[in-house]
Amino acid sequence: MSHFAKVENGIVTQVIVAEQDFIDTQEGTWVQTSYNTRGGVHYSPETGGPDGGVALRKNYAGIGYTYDAERDAFIPPQPFPSWLLNEDSCLWEAPVPRPNDGEMYYWKEDSYQQDSTTGWIKIPNPISE
Repeated sequence: MSHFAKVENGIVTQVIVAEQDFIDTQEGTWVQTSYNTRGGVHYSPETGGPDGGVALRKNYAGIGYTYDAERDAFIPPQPFPSWLLNEDSCLWEAPVPRPNDGEMYYWKEDSYQQDSTTGWIKIPNPISE
């Protein structure tokens, strides 16, 4: 069995698990997608690490994703207006890198719009603060 995405006007409207024979009897456009693919890398379901498998269509399809036929890729919805599409992974990236200090952060678009050097807001640790 494989995963397939129904694509209508370039947008994924349904994702199912089925045999190719079943998909061949369905109306509309169905595109195979790989459950273990993210950012153009195939991951092992056992270890969660890259396994060298076929990274089919850059990302596992989800409802609301765009299917870009020229790139042959599923692209998730843009999370914030300022985020940019990484052409290699077909994932959206913040215009400012997330701090890599072991703390947790969330993106605040308003902060970025006021000062383009910011955007990541630290989530306070309720135990230590």
